Amino acid sequence: MAFFVDRKRPERVTVFDTTLRDGEQTPGVSFTIEQKLDIARLLSEIGVDTIEAGFPASSAQEKETVSRIASENLAAKVCGLSRSRIDDVDTCLDCGVDMVHVFIPTSDIQRENTIKKSREEVLQMTGEIVGYVRDHLGSCMFSAMDATRTDLPYLIEVLKVAADAGATVVNIPDTVGISTPMKMGELISAISREITVPIDVHCHNDFGLAVANTTTAVEAGASQVQVTVNGIGERAGNADIAQTVMILEAIHGISTGIETPRLVETSRVVSRFSGIPITPIQPVVGDNAFAHESGIHSHGIMANSQTFEPGIMTPEMVGHRRRLALGKHVGRHAVRQMLSLVHISPSDRQLDEIVERIKVISSRGRRVTDHDLYTIAEDIMGIQAIAKTIELRDISIMSGNHCIPTASVRALVGGVEKTASATGNGPVDAAVRAVLGVMPIAISLKDFRIEAISGGTDAIGHVTITVEDQQGRTFDASSSGDDIVLASAEAMINAINLLRWTGETP
Repeated sequence: MAFFVDRKRPERVTVFDTTLRDGEQTPGVSFTIEQKLDIARLLSEIGVDTIEAGFPASSAQEKETVSRIASENLAAKVCGLSRSRIDDVDTCLDCGVDMVHVFIPTSDIQRENTIKKSREEVLQMTGEIVGYVRDHLGSCMFSAMDATRTDLPYLIEVLKVAADAGATVVNIPDTVGISTPMKMGELISAISREITVPIDVHCHNDFGLAVANTTTAVEAGASQVQVTVNGIGERAGNADIAQTVMILEAIHGISTGIETPRLVETSRVVSRFSGIPITPIQPVVGDNAFAHESGIHSHGIMANSQTFEPGIMTPEMVGHRRRLALGKHVGRHAVRQMLSLVHISPSDRQLDEIVERIKVISSRGRRVTDHDLYTIAEDIMGIQAIAKTIELRDISIMSGNHCIPTASVRALVGGVEKTASATGNGPVDAAVRAVLGVMPIAISLKDFRIEAISGGTDAIGHVTITVEDQQGRTFDASSSGDDIVLASAEAMINAINLLRWTGETP
């Protein structure tokens, strides 16, 4: 790794977030103006240095959105994207942005096929557009588009022209995601020997290397990283903010200014707005990031969390929680620990039987929930552990192709009859919302799954639900039946009963 010899590794790296621009270019993703404002405020609150709010020249609505974000007086700087055109720059300036980000293709394949300009013309355009921005604004980022496929001598020539014209930061994009960490490190090291302007990197994830390329670029001298929340973006996406920040902070000891305990919260907000779910195995923010099922792992974690976790990154550091999971690999120690938290103390023989039944259920391909565990324990031990403080008395659904799905629920909550009605995107959504409506405390639905466990038109469906309380605790429960709406409502009731039983008050 020769490029490490003369690198200028920074002590602090700034974060440039492009969720609202490149992130929204994810096929199928379109944020509303209000959603963009919410995301921008959240990104500013957690410590993002610069927010790329959008591409104002692309539409009147985009210009309005960027203007609205720029008028929020956020702690973060607001940036607008511009082609190397005067009218694009003027549109950004009209929005009141703090920075204009101009770009021009520099690789032969893009230069010849997209803008159809010679190398000399690109050099001239670069100097003129950067100079124009700096004549009107204090900050200008220049991007050499497709930099990783541009001849190095020519790339450096373009960057020098941009720097001489007043660029305050130069961006090195891996536009089609073809770089590798070694190549990226060598490239940034070579550029940093020639250019004194701060270097930024924008890496795409076509080969799954966006985060690795980004963090290696920092080791080689880059002082700013471009990221998106959950790694959303064109094609396979961009470098993920949570992964990038935690590698820099926890592994390399480089400050990013990001309030890391809010990474999970930020991830969930953008997931909800984008409609792209966070996979359980997503590093840092996924549900399984700090979950343990294997008996060996769970036993080790209970003795010392660093046995099977990085140690330098704890769940609390990113706003997560550690949890033990139930499945066919679960061990006795984990099950006993989970039962002890709710004051259930089986004998050794009873514990063995509980573990065996969990493994049998899981081996059939079914997810084992917290509610399943406590129900199994009740059956084997002959006790009633779960106090059913909420009982569903009645549920009515109205649905059709010419009406809004509506559900009405009547339930006993702590012995008091309560009713609630709600509309939803479908009868199941309406039913779940109505059940939540009878609750006197705030509970959010975190996960919802439906599986068919028999075939035919009268198939039995199995519903699994995960709810989360205001303290961040999660509870799993399930229910089965041939009426999927009723099964969904009952699963929600089961989950809420678990929450109430473990300490919540009405």
